Amino acid sequence: MGELTADEAAAIERAIAALEARVGVQVVAAVVPRSDGYPELAWRAFALGAAVAALVALVVDVARPEWISPSALLAQALAILAAGCLSGGLAWFWPAYARLFLGAMRAAGEVRQYAEALFLSRELFATPRRDALLVVVSRFERRVVILPDRFYRERVTADEWQLAVDRMTPLMKLGRVGEAFIAGLSAIEGLLAGKDIRRDGSASNALPDALLRGEAP
Repeated sequence: MGELTADEAAAIERAIAALEARVGVQVVAAVVPRSDGYPELAWRAFALGAAVAALVALVVDVARPEWISPSALLAQALAILAAGCLSGGLAWFWPAYARLFLGAMRAAGEVRQYAEALFLSRELFATPRRDALLVVVSRFERRVVILPDRFYRERVTADEWQLAVDRMTPLMKLGRVGEAFIAGLSAIEGLLAGKDIRRDGSASNALPDALLRGEAP
């Protein structure tokens, strides 16, 4: 999944500023390579590679018992370890392969936890109306989290936020992260435009519009 270009980041920041001006809310967008290190994924891949190689070795031994010898057993053991290492290495360097070993619930939980930690560390709760809205894209997991502050609690339902997430997710999976943000921000504006949430026009923009680029854990 490609990195955001400077032009794409600038387009996102302009879209945020326009949304805030038209709707009257505080929006922060963030993109992070991944929400967790997931060290277990490489080990799961190693186990799969070793298990498949061991199964192949067993089939060969059953089919050709006359081939069994100390040297052949040693070669099989080395082949099993090599297959495990190859599979583990692929998971380490090839995100698409690593995602095969990542459960959907684990991915969703980690991205949500990352978004909550970012919300707190950036003190997004400090807006006068508690109307901050954090939109996080985690590229490895290919997931989006929209985290609203308490101002929206009785105004917007979880299903309504999910509509914006659903607009972003297909584009993000295609590697078009910039377009995903623009689509999501447009969906959020459409969602909020019909609700009576505008703040006083004299209120200042409490949060920066600059796109946040988080580091992988």
